[in-house]
Amino acid sequence: MTTALPPNIGPALTGLARQTIADALAGRARPDPSALWSGGVAPDEAAEWLARPGAAFVTLTQGGELRGCIGSLVAHQPLREDVRQNALAAAFEDRRFPPLATEELIRTRIEVSVLSAPERLEFSDHADLVGRLRPGVDGLILQAGGRRGTFLPQVWDQLPAPERFLAHLVRKAGLPEGYWSEQVRIWRYTVTSFEEAPP
Repeated sequence: MTTALPPNIGPALTGLARQTIADALAGRARPDPSALWSGGVAPDEAAEWLARPGAAFVTLTQGGELRGCIGSLVAHQPLREDVRQNALAAAFEDRRFPPLATEELIRTRIEVSVLSAPERLEFSDHADLVGRLRPGVDGLILQAGGRRGTFLPQVWDQLPAPERFLAHLVRKAGLPEGYWSEQVRIWRYTVTSFEEAPP
């Protein structure tokens, strides 16, 4: 889906995420559709895209610092529902942070990343894997020892060296530092990201 998304759908996606969170904070069950369409995308065009299956991550930041990030790795429902569910999860269920408070929303910036379908990455050993990574492009899913973790491509901004990127992903998956095994499996994906404009 990422290669075909219209570039002007960003405000509909971030608007949907923001309104979903705002409605939850106000005790409303569903977003107000009139709040979602801005930035040059027609409601019917956005509605068509939002009805298609899609996998998305919703990332919240405050002053450039992470405030919540939850998402789906595989498309299993309409993109609209995936964005709604992950917006709520990022705001209220990310265990690294307390639930978002009403007064925080105004200073919270929202980014929605729509994922391509993950593709299995074949490699012969650790060094071969490191050499096959595409910094700034690849999102990675690592699975081993009954554990799994993922990094969006945006994480390359903080960890630009492939070896460090991979080492941190191993730790995020809950595996010991320096862990490596022939059982390690890697999938990669790309994203199309849409971030709200600065206030």
